[in-house]
Amino acid sequence: MTHNPKSASDWQDLLRIAQGSPLVVERIRIAEKDIAVEGHFTLPELARLSLEDQVFVTAFLRSHGTIKEMEQTFGVSYPTIKARLTRIASQLEFIDTNPTPSRSEVLERLKNGEINAADAIRELEALK
Repeated sequence: MTHNPKSASDWQDLLRIAQGSPLVVERIRIAEKDIAVEGHFTLPELARLSLEDQVFVTAFLRSHGTIKEMEQTFGVSYPTIKARLTRIASQLEFIDTNPTPSRSEVLERLKNGEINAADAIRELEALK
């Protein structure tokens, strides 16, 4: 996949025009395959951030999360960088990568032979 500077510029123009209002994508096209799909598509969370916050996140990634480098790049203090990261993080939904299974999920795994009875009992007791 190649980076098209014109597309990035178009995207930034759209964000400026929207002025924080939600964007709704109704048609997508895969140019190489000449396929278009129409419907109602939700933008990824990072694309829903303001342009300024997207620039900030990009700079944070480029600095490999080094707050000291972010301080230098943006000319602000550590607490300011931390506060902005906290504000941006509050706009994003994080997925629990280790969710607690429900009772029915444990029983389903037992039924499918994915876990033995002792493991199922241990997991069910942990739910209490």
